[in-house]
Amino acid sequence: MQAELIGYCAAILTTVAFLPQVFRVWRTRSAHDISLPMYCLFTAGTALWLAYGIASRAWPVTAANAITLVLAIGVLVAKLRFG
Repeated sequence: MQAELIGYCAAILTTVAFLPQVFRVWRTRSAHDISLPMYCLFTAGTALWLAYGIASRAWPVTAANAITLVLAIGVLVAKLRFG
């Protein structure tokens, strides 16, 4: 139970850490300083972590990566749209 609590805390912190970047990119309509290859790899990795979380029934991993995947896709779309 304690390990799961640590997992949820880590999931919340790492997921919330993306919010300022997502808001900034969409507010300024600029993603010039964001590396497209890095975000492509990161988004693919997040999708794989999500699949792993689902397969292993690790709910902190699943929840965090589901939300992070949506946020990462948002930044990736902004990068492709706003450059």
